[in-house]
Amino acid sequence: MTKQPWKVAVVGLGKIAHDQHLPSIARLPEYELAATVSRSGGVEGVETFTDLGDMLAARPDIPVISLCVPPQVRYDMARAALAAGRHVMLEKPPGATLGEVEDLAAFAKERGLVLYATWHSRHAPAVAPAREWIADRSPSAVRINWKEDVREWHPGQQWIWEPGGLGVFDPGINALSILTAIWPAPLRLLSAELGFPENRATPIRADLALRDAAGTPMEVAFDWAHDGPPLWDLEVDASGETLKLSGGGKRMEVDGKLVLEEQEAEYDGLYTEFAGLLDSGARDVDVTPLRIVADAFLTGRITRTAPFHD
Repeated sequence: MTKQPWKVAVVGLGKIAHDQHLPSIARLPEYELAATVSRSGGVEGVETFTDLGDMLAARPDIPVISLCVPPQVRYDMARAALAAGRHVMLEKPPGATLGEVEDLAAFAKERGLVLYATWHSRHAPAVAPAREWIADRSPSAVRINWKEDVREWHPGQQWIWEPGGLGVFDPGINALSILTAIWPAPLRLLSAELGFPENRATPIRADLALRDAAGTPMEVAFDWAHDGPPLWDLEVDASGETLKLSGGGKRMEVDGKLVLEEQEAEYDGLYTEFAGLLDSGARDVDVTPLRIVADAFLTGRITRTAPFHD
């Protein structure tokens, strides 16, 4: 008998939903887009609701909820969906606080439901080969430059500048998700310098120093006021060679020689992995990248920069 696709409702139809979630759901046979929840339009031919509670009550036939709303409002929606017996996918970062995510993980386990905290950059094509490359060598240093123009990549998204919105860590956490995926040992934050615009509640720049137990130096630079093409680069020195991931993990070079270059299919990878979790009933709630960000906010030295205006 042919397996029926998972009916999924997408909650929040902002830029990331339109650019990534909806196209991946449409491409993959494992899913059927059955409903959306949004106060700003819907998808042609698909039932649309303006309230999650109304959708949960009206559509008990939809077992899967994909939450693409900002992290500040995600917890209550995720808990309501779990309370209604639905499996939940969380866009990154999985929550505004570690405590929220840990509570959701415990609640999902208690109810026997799937909860998936996603890190899309881990599905970039060069990430798995980079992990294998590092595993065979002795790393000696890491450098990360993750710099872009917020006006281009997050236009008008004011929630990012509010508490819980993470500021420059919203893209920067993608780099941390890659680093924690390819690194063979736990990492700790040594220091952080955070630049907050005078008129904003979250940082526009961040410089981090990380170390593993062996003391490997890792220097991380995030900048949201970057002038020019975006830089999404990670370099690792190991055993006399240098690995470079660029384009957010689309391209891999070793000592300047191209090893791999592919177009991204990160969200296809996320939804494929989610389908496996749904089929098995397993959960995946890794908060390692978010913990590094939380540590930066806890211990970082804050400086004030010029006001930022869209």
